[in-house]
Amino acid sequence: MVIVAAWADGRPLAFLGCKAEIMTKNRDLSNPALWGDATRLVRGGTERSHHGETSEAMYLNSGFVYPDAETAERRFSGEDDGYVYARYGNPTVSMFEERLRLLEGSESCYGTASGMASVWGALACQVKAGDHIVSARALFGSCFQVLTNILPRFGVKTTLVDGSNLDAWREAITPGTKCVFIETPSNPMLEAIDIAAVAEIAHKAGARVVVDNIFATPVLQKPLTMGADVIVYSGTKHMDGQGRVLGGAIMSTEQFKEEELKPFLRHTGPSLSPFNAWVLLKGLETMKLRVNAQSASALRVAQMLEENAGVKRVLYPFLDSHPQTALCRKQMSAGGTMITFELKGGKADAFRMLKKLEIIDISNNLGDAKSLITHPATTTHRNIGPEARAMMGITDGMCRLSVGLEDVEDLMDDLKAALAR
Repeated sequence: MVIVAAWADGRPLAFLGCKAEIMTKNRDLSNPALWGDATRLVRGGTERSHHGETSEAMYLNSGFVYPDAETAERRFSGEDDGYVYARYGNPTVSMFEERLRLLEGSESCYGTASGMASVWGALACQVKAGDHIVSARALFGSCFQVLTNILPRFGVKTTLVDGSNLDAWREAITPGTKCVFIETPSNPMLEAIDIAAVAEIAHKAGARVVVDNIFATPVLQKPLTMGADVIVYSGTKHMDGQGRVLGGAIMSTEQFKEEELKPFLRHTGPSLSPFNAWVLLKGLETMKLRVNAQSASALRVAQMLEENAGVKRVLYPFLDSHPQTALCRKQMSAGGTMITFELKGGKADAFRMLKKLEIIDISNNLGDAKSLITHPATTTHRNIGPEARAMMGITDGMCRLSVGLEDVEDLMDDLKAALAR
């Protein structure tokens, strides 16, 4: 934007009763695709009813009525794109999907009941008995169970690889590989994977790339621009950001959604409730502000933890000490809200420290406005067993911290005091 104005006595002429001429680029602001991310998060997808409500409406209904039988027939045949049943679609859910789609820059978005419903749906809708999946071994506990325990029951083979080793990807991905699954940064080790490089390897073999972008959020990382095909989210985390509801989303091409994803999810039923969709809509309005502020605080907290004598090591994507900091800085615009750190005294020291915290709460949730901390070996990754934890590098002295919106000085003092005791 260019402002053309004359100046007198150090003041713009507008202050002297003259009108300043404002020239802007010829942008069609009726097109949401031309909006900035912040505008998309506040206004994207809004569909007002005839009442003209300011906030998006909640449509808390399970079914819909039709003016005549012919309309009902067209709805069920797909000739009419109106709503038929809340398990298939709902106006409030549609607004959430469109807002997130605009932020991500994807062709489509499908809301789900939870983050794990999005992971399961994105994978299960495209595989069958005999198919092969390759995944990085750095995984959230439930994702690990889906890939190594649940899908194999249906005849789907999974190969786990060191995600940071491109040669391992090249060796594992074959012409029979149906899809590739990546968490980056991973939970809880904050391991980064080169999305573009893995996507190139996968696509040469004809495999799709599914990326769990929950830790980075669409604010900090855009996997579709790096070659990913499908993105999964837990709306429970940063999108809600205040610990209120469950929800998830799957971003993809329109073709993938219509031909593979929608038929699977409609008939298996992991539907996002209209109320939860409304809460997520309101959370999206402030997500960029929250994530950027929390990321700035997380970097300061991580730097402080590195200097503490009781801390063995700190993992944070934008620390110079992170083994993949160059890749993290290439793929992400900030380091994110999550920190993992290991205490020298193992589980005993970790538990003592957790008991002494005054502000930070012990909880396995993350991405919240409140700072939360957990002990992965006994909570989120307990069920995968000691061998799998060792493979991922998760030790008994390790804690995962989700940095919230509190005063960063209070958070640092809380951690310092707890570690000192």
